[in-house]
Amino acid sequence: MGQSVSLIGTWMQYVAMSWLVYRMTNSALMLGVVGFSSQIPAFILAPFTGVLADRHNRYKILVVTQALAMLQAFILAFLTLTGHIAVWHIIVLGIFLGCINSLDIPARQSFILQMIEDKGDLGNAIALNSMMFNVARLIGPSVAGVLIAITGEGACFLINAISYLAVIASLLAMDQAVKIGKDRAKDYDIFKDLKEGFNYAFGFQPIRAILLLLGIISLMGMSYAVLMPVFARDVMGGGPHTLGFLMAAVGLGALGGTVYLASKKRVAALGNLLPVSAGVFGLGITAFSFSHNIWISLPSLFVSGFGIMVQMALSNTILQTIVDDDKRGRVMSFYTMAFMGMAPLGSLLAGSMAIRFGAGNTLTISGMCCIIASVIFARKVSFLRKTVQPIYVKMGTTSEIKLEG
Repeated sequence: MGQSVSLIGTWMQYVAMSWLVYRMTNSALMLGVVGFSSQIPAFILAPFTGVLADRHNRYKILVVTQALAMLQAFILAFLTLTGHIAVWHIIVLGIFLGCINSLDIPARQSFILQMIEDKGDLGNAIALNSMMFNVARLIGPSVAGVLIAITGEGACFLINAISYLAVIASLLAMDQAVKIGKDRAKDYDIFKDLKEGFNYAFGFQPIRAILLLLGIISLMGMSYAVLMPVFARDVMGGGPHTLGFLMAAVGLGALGGTVYLASKKRVAALGNLLPVSAGVFGLGITAFSFSHNIWISLPSLFVSGFGIMVQMALSNTILQTIVDDDKRGRVMSFYTMAFMGMAPLGSLLAGSMAIRFGAGNTLTISGMCCIIASVIFARKVSFLRKTVQPIYVKMGTTSEIKLEG
């Protein structure tokens, strides 16, 4: 519940920041630069922060990262409400938050298993976590669109800062048994551990294939979010409320994908659902790229949100269930690197392409690349399924996880 409140504030800040940058600069490229600056730290730092998540108390890490994220939001709110905000402030604060997230995400993803007594519940826990994320994505942008129109962007930043108190309070209220975590050997070699984690993740073909698919989808497909203000204002002739509706449609689709996964009695592992969901995401983005009408755009974005959430949640579940616990932080750091770390490169690429080819053509190319990647992965599913099945048999989780064909 605490994380749900905080995530609503996070999505409000994301939408408000995008609208503020576009209002100040009228530049699609600058939207890409801001998106790049806030996410590139995850690409650079995530492998190293994954080592820290494996070697140190993950609970303590989360308390510190949430407190620092709250500080970032308060500074952004203060600068905006006092009228001193400039684009370079947003870029610097975005880099700061990106550094925080590069440590927070692998620690939080690894901490999920620490909170669960029965590993068989992992798939449902991840589905619940995804549902929480997407309920926030549904509510946050809608509220942000209304608040921006009434009071301006600063109110959204302030609400986000205050919302962090909920998740910090929730962390402090956890059972003592969950808070306990060993700080392993303090004289470890971070580069040696990084190499060990890299060889472990990319030396096993199923993990490598999942990370590569996720990286391609993030690089080419997730850039649609950066260009959303362009579509809302210039293509559809709307305002901040239009941007809020478009983002909410993605959130509603993602929520639908989460409910779909949660309704399954057994979570699909390396089945056709993984590449199919990536292809569905690509189709939705491609359809949205041709739309000039909000009533066509909303269903297209709903489909996109459904596809990306199913693919992301399945990838997370599979990785969490097949990795060794002492390497979980490092593998999830590569997951962070693939999903969030590639997004800034995609944001910069999309912003540059939008200037030259237009926002619509840019998303058409992005959507087609996602579809092609899903087809390539689909051709390898049978082999990957056979490779990973012995792991599930050894772990005794075949009763909970169905290997679909």
